[in-house]
Amino acid sequence: MSTPELWTIDICADHLGIKESSARSLLSRRDVERVDTIRHPISGRPLARYPADKVRAVAADRRPGRRTDKA
Repeated sequence: MSTPELWTIDICADHLGIKESSARSLLSRRDVERVDTIRHPISGRPLARYPADKVRAVAADRRPGRRTDKA
């Protein structure tokens, strides 16, 4: 049995192309729950991990955002 691939929020945000705080909100709205929490190896801060396949599904399903820089 294989273990699911898990991503921390910084990897999720990078894949989604948004800030970490926005990624947390988006994943929460899309009902993607964290699988577990690990400790950062240096700072000891908790790091939530999310299932990579669900994050990829959210990324594939996202609509393009509104552009505010167009005339």
